Amino acid sequence: MSTPIDISEDGGVRYLHFGSEWVQGAMRIRRPNALELAYTREMMAGLLLRDAGDWPRTALVIGLGAASLTRFLHHHCPQTRIQVIEIEPRVVAAARQFFKLPEEDERLAIHVGDGVRYVMETERKFDLILVDGFDRNARAGALDTAPFYAAARARLSEQGLMSVNLFGRSRGFRASVERIITAFDDRAIAFPSCDSGNVVAFGAEGERIDIPVTELRERAQALKEKTGLDLGPTVTRLEQAGSLPGGRLIL
Repeated sequence: MSTPIDISEDGGVRYLHFGSEWVQGAMRIRRPNALELAYTREMMAGLLLRDAGDWPRTALVIGLGAASLTRFLHHHCPQTRIQVIEIEPRVVAAARQFFKLPEEDERLAIHVGDGVRYVMETERKFDLILVDGFDRNARAGALDTAPFYAAARARLSEQGLMSVNLFGRSRGFRASVERIITAFDDRAIAFPSCDSGNVVAFGAEGERIDIPVTELRERAQALKEKTGLDLGPTVTRLEQAGSLPGGRLIL
């Protein structure tokens, strides 16, 4: 039986659901290029960790949902070539009809298929891999496995970062973080759970990341002025959680 795809609206925000109450994506109708959900904002924190002037050049988005990450990248990162992989063709259709999915062009390609298979089979390298794929029961399936994370790391460039949305209310999210830490040889960090209960984890490849918290705040302010994306609260939460030993973010 195919999963129902439902659209709802409340308070000027349009939501995507897969036949359950779990929100699979959201868009503020009057500000479609803003990231409405807290976890989507944190998934873009890689813009604080690399030189945001020309990074990322290439991005792979696994799980289209309401196209939030795709719209943000396409609008705010004109240097980025984006490859989207979405397993459910009706999600792509819904994103086009209800969530202002940009037209495919030389910067944006959308492929209907299995994200795990794509990562296992492609030879392409990406600066940024964003993983946000769940079924109607908020399960990530094969996207949350050691072989997938190892394959994703192998597809990252020398400036590469992987960002993964983990469902924080699930008891298994700690095991997910451990799988990422193992796949990336300890070059990984899990952000403290945000309001929705989601946990965003990052894995880094290539060039070492070592940024003082003062510089993180400066980068966050510059990013807010440029795109409207405010990651200042994220930096504060990292500090409060003890994730910045010695006042530095090291990956």
